[in-house]
Amino acid sequence: MYGRQTEYAIAVMSRLAEVYDGGETRLSAADVADSRGLQQPFVAKILSQLSQAGLVIGSRGPGGGSALARDPKTIKLYDVFKLFERVDSDDSCPFGGGRCGVGQPCPLHDNLVAVKKAMDHLLHKTTFEVFRIAPSKGRRRPGPPRTRKTRRKRQSYRAPRTTTPRR
Repeated sequence: MYGRQTEYAIAVMSRLAEVYDGGETRLSAADVADSRGLQQPFVAKILSQLSQAGLVIGSRGPGGGSALARDPKTIKLYDVFKLFERVDSDDSCPFGGGRCGVGQPCPLHDNLVAVKKAMDHLLHKTTFEVFRIAPSKGRRRPGPPRTRKTRRKRQSYRAPRTTTPRR
């Protein structure tokens, strides 16, 4: 149905929608990557593409990060999908060598048309608001990202100090 870039972009946008508060809360690429189990460099690339499309705003430096450019109620899944996928209304036959409707339709024709119709409905009617966790449903709204785990202090590989004084 769609590729890995689209999947990652929807994951990134869904995380930004979860914390959307008018653009005050901003998440770094590392924060988004950690929360979704994605690789940080790929998330940074996706954020850049989403920013160029006007779906995300970002700022660099301390206190910087990314946020949705507008309310998640106004951003459809299709807005992300069309950035990374070829939008095609072609109903070509999966058996090749012609199109369904020319002669006898392929055995999968009706099922494929139903799947495409359902996918189009999902993409065009679903907004990123669905990813926000409404407090009215008895769930806690996700807050800013948790602090990252600090790594253990690296052990030194130097020779241990001797307790006897040098002469």
